[in-house]
Amino acid sequence: MGIRRGHKARPLEFIAEKIILAVSLTAIAMVFLIFLFVGREALPILTGTLNSAATQETRVIPVEDMDKLSPTQLQGYLGLTDAEFKNLDHDAMKALMEVRIESASETSTDKDATVNTVGWRSLLLPRQWSDYDRPVYVWQPVSKIHKYNIVPLVVGTLKTTLVALLFATPLALGAALYVSQLTSPRWKEWLKPAIEMLSAIPSVVLGAFAALLLATTLQRVFGYQYRLNAFLAGIALGLASIPVIFSIAEDALTSVPRSFTQGALALGASRWTAAWQIVVPAAIPGLSAAVILGFGRCIGETMVVLIASGNAAILSPNLLDPARTITATIAAELGETVVGGHHYRMLFVLGTLLFLVTFLTNLAGDLVMDRLKKRLEGGR
Repeated sequence: MGIRRGHKARPLEFIAEKIILAVSLTAIAMVFLIFLFVGREALPILTGTLNSAATQETRVIPVEDMDKLSPTQLQGYLGLTDAEFKNLDHDAMKALMEVRIESASETSTDKDATVNTVGWRSLLLPRQWSDYDRPVYVWQPVSKIHKYNIVPLVVGTLKTTLVALLFATPLALGAALYVSQLTSPRWKEWLKPAIEMLSAIPSVVLGAFAALLLATTLQRVFGYQYRLNAFLAGIALGLASIPVIFSIAEDALTSVPRSFTQGALALGASRWTAAWQIVVPAAIPGLSAAVILGFGRCIGETMVVLIASGNAAILSPNLLDPARTITATIAAELGETVVGGHHYRMLFVLGTLLFLVTFLTNLAGDLVMDRLKKRLEGGR
């Protein structure tokens, strides 16, 4: 009697496989659609087709000419949604037109009113605005002339991430080395899950812990001026990234063939010497991948930096000054923007930048891990 194969023999397994396949494809499609949506909203700025100059936005139509406009033209001129336009009467629209004329008269005297603040020069290079005495990098999306220079946000993100990696990497790699090579199997069964369980702590809880308790303690110890700053946010980010770095590093160290360690011990080396001089060099690609993915975890974190960094978009190399990151900016400002406006699209540009950085970081980590596997398996 032959063995029955195929979906007719195991219908439940066949259905389960198809469900898993559908879920996997759906997840991939959702990620692609999210990136497509973010890219579409940011496209006018990325391609340089959007002009945010105030003089262009405040083109003036006399109030007496209001009746000459069609409802569609009037709605577009006032920047109203369909629901808002329907709920306004004639007098309210007239008042809005008068306000627009008054705003135009105020901005027409400002030399900065002709600047396209979402152009790449304004986004990346310093500019001397009329209310500053020197060229500056400044992010002020709610000022009369909107300023969207992203350099302070990038610097703030890098500062907090640098502190997080300097704090978390030695602790995570040291713990991974001890758990994988030096401790007993009994202790390993307890320590590994305990450290990895740190990733279950919500980031908002870590941010609140940093802002309410850790901030006061560190300020008393080091005596710095600002209670919330990049250093504090980096320490809290480090606590969030330790489980990620530890887990990947421990897997990399454990993946090194036991014959390497056994051979070193047979030649008279101690367990520490074998771990440090034999296992660690063999696992360098995996350890590098752990740090790279930890970097991606830090740079993409939102709630910790939103709560603990001080949220000041200033360009300062001092780690003890307040900072503002890209993720915190998106979280704090997206709900206050007008859909389709230049501030709204500018936040999607930041989201696109963040997506590209995290994607490239994860890709680099995967490539390094693939290299580790090929190296341990004897491939090239």
